[in-house]
Amino acid sequence: MTEDNKKKNENKAQAEIEIEENEIGNIEPSEMAREMQQSFLEYSMSVIVARALPDVRDGLKPVHRRILYAMNESGYLPTKPHMKSARTVGDVIGKYHPHGDSAVYDTMVRLAQPFSMRVPLIDGHGNFGSIDGDSAAAMRYTEARLGKAAMELLRDLDKDTVEWMPNYDETLQEPEVLPARFPCLLVNGSNGIAVGMATNIPPHNLGETIDATVMMLDNEDVTTEELMTVLPGPDFPTGGQIMGTKGIKDAYATGHGNITLRAKFEVVEKKNGRQQVIVKEIPYMVNRQKLMEKLGELVREKEFPEISNIHDGADRHGIDIIIELKSGALPEVVINKLCKHTQLQTGIGINMLALVEGTPKVLSLREILQLYIKHQIEVVTRRTIFDKKKAEERAHILEGYIIALDNIDEVIKIIRGSETDKIAKVELMSRFALSERQADAILEMKLRRLTGLEREKIEEELKELRERIAYLQSLLDDEGKLKGVIKEELLEIKKKFNTPRLTKIGNASRDIDVMDLIADDDMVVTLTNAGYVKRLPATTYRQQKRGGKGMQGVNLKDSDFVVHMGIASAHSWLLMFSSKGKVYRLRVYEIPEASRQARGTAIVNLLQLDKDERITAVISTKEFPADEYLMFATKSGICKKTSLDLYDRNRQNGLIAINLKDDDELISVRKVSPGEKVLLVSSLGKAILWDESEVRAMGRGTMGVKGITIPAGAQVLGMEIAKPGSDLFVVTEKGYGKRTDVSEYPEHHRGGQGVFTIQMTQKKGLLVGMKIVHEDDELMIISEEGVITRTPVSGISKLGRSTQGVKVMNIASGDKVTAVAVTSQDDDDFEEEE
Repeated sequence: MTEDNKKKNENKAQAEIEIEENEIGNIEPSEMAREMQQSFLEYSMSVIVARALPDVRDGLKPVHRRILYAMNESGYLPTKPHMKSARTVGDVIGKYHPHGDSAVYDTMVRLAQPFSMRVPLIDGHGNFGSIDGDSAAAMRYTEARLGKAAMELLRDLDKDTVEWMPNYDETLQEPEVLPARFPCLLVNGSNGIAVGMATNIPPHNLGETIDATVMMLDNEDVTTEELMTVLPGPDFPTGGQIMGTKGIKDAYATGHGNITLRAKFEVVEKKNGRQQVIVKEIPYMVNRQKLMEKLGELVREKEFPEISNIHDGADRHGIDIIIELKSGALPEVVINKLCKHTQLQTGIGINMLALVEGTPKVLSLREILQLYIKHQIEVVTRRTIFDKKKAEERAHILEGYIIALDNIDEVIKIIRGSETDKIAKVELMSRFALSERQADAILEMKLRRLTGLEREKIEEELKELRERIAYLQSLLDDEGKLKGVIKEELLEIKKKFNTPRLTKIGNASRDIDVMDLIADDDMVVTLTNAGYVKRLPATTYRQQKRGGKGMQGVNLKDSDFVVHMGIASAHSWLLMFSSKGKVYRLRVYEIPEASRQARGTAIVNLLQLDKDERITAVISTKEFPADEYLMFATKSGICKKTSLDLYDRNRQNGLIAINLKDDDELISVRKVSPGEKVLLVSSLGKAILWDESEVRAMGRGTMGVKGITIPAGAQVLGMEIAKPGSDLFVVTEKGYGKRTDVSEYPEHHRGGQGVFTIQMTQKKGLLVGMKIVHEDDELMIISEEGVITRTPVSGISKLGRSTQGVKVMNIASGDKVTAVAVTSQDDDDFEEEE
């Protein structure tokens, strides 16, 4: 290799090293956290501005705006035939919106759905989906064109009314915003999720929205309350009823608010006397098919025992859901439960977030209308300037015509004497002080314009143009007059497209007070050993004398028998305590009413009990005061006292009421107040009386202390609160009973064995029931086979503590007494029977 070649190679290598060093030198170091933050912010703003949020001026997101503009440019107008949707989607993604075709088509479909848009902007032809959640047909099957209302958004677009920007590849121009001649942001609403923010603006009635805009045009200082006199609230395309106005007022005043939207119900009575609840309208954006599936599921799971059947009544006239009620069911109660457990009532959170000059901002109603009016003032101003410029240009040409007609002979002479039209134009401009455009117009003027009639037309047109120019200039000089034009054009749109309000605005949303619909009558509640519960009016049972045979009260299987029977008003809470020490609660009226002979409803359909769990004690209460207590007694003689207010809550799988040992069970619960006496009775006929203060108050999840000592093989039968002047009534398996004044029982400390309360014999059997009674009370006694007798306490002899008792109920062979209940006597409620 020669020296020259070596030198060249060395120079080349050095040059490459220098280039690499220069390239490395252009790389700027950056911290990873800062770079991630900057990149995420740029991504966020891109999503916010270019995808998810609407512009406050035209109420459209970029994809909506591009669909409408592309269809307008392609000529898919209301006066033209429908065109394939695929063609529109292709135009949009090819020219303006470089995203997926499915995203564009889905948006286009929604713009055509009358159940999604309060004023549809696209006129669809074909299957564009349904309120049942059916998706639209593929874009190759459907056709579409612009709706008439969409033309009002695009109107005056060709008059330089808005700014333009290049499309994504800078080969075409697209509008930054549409002229939007009505407030589309409010009329059709908007919803979208951006990065770190979301918008949810409900739709409104077009006529009401325009009235509110006109009101603000007339008075810039109009208040939100005044605007609500003409724009009372949202108007959803699916109708329904808004419950209350507080959420609307909050949203209109601050941009944030929550409203409750309820379906529209209609109650119809059938020929057989049963009633139907017909759902005529459902809340906005609720999938009707899924709603019906949920209703069917709840009915199958016995959540709605009042409903016998649900079927679809939809046809071309409506979307009815027909709900058949059982005999005796209250429609108001069913409607309340439907609204509570299904989407027949939904909450809608309003968040009026929109782009204001490219920046997201939460807006009040006044601010939305102010910004829209500001946009309209700019649109009409730019349109006026455009129209004035066009009129001035035309007037300028007509003025040239007039000059030419006044000097027609000389004009003709100049034209004929010129070798070229350029020379003629220069000569005309010089001779008559014409502009270049006037001279060109004169040279292009047709000979027929030289007639007298044509001259009159030119002069008349020029006069009209000068008047129009003066009018347009007056609009530019007087903003009040300009606002008058906006107002007039808005009212014209209202006249063309206004429709009646669909969504009603009712009273404040609240749960219907079912207790107002149900009479607060005394109810007999029975619970069987197999777990069947029912209620029926106390008047069902007739009063009888002591020792009566009774009447059939429950029709039970051979293996079942009644373990609890109590009297409570229909409005009371039932606290149901289980053998495992849990408590469940429900209203008395929530227990299905049944006939006297019916077994009732399985308790597992009302309460979520474990497989080996059963209800062993039931008490009723209307309130939960902190100064009243529940006293618990277990099979082994353990007692516990807990404040009643700790049980004022619902839990589907039950609350812990008392902690139990593995071999113990909860058998009795009573309400107790300070100073009252507690009386426990064992199955061996012994009773113990002690003051409730012997047991200190404990929490729900505690075990308790010993209340009575019992020998092995015996168990505590029950517990009562013994008040002065009351009697202890006990009854044996064979129907023998007695009552004894509680004063005959000496007071002891808790934990003792107690004293005998009845002489026990084999003939009478073991004790099975005990109640504290008063002279004017009545007793209901029920046997294992379901026979019930009702007898006044006054008809039962008051005997000493250790006596044998008397026959209070005749018991058939093989039957035995299982439960006893007390009710106050009311002669009007019961028919005396000898």
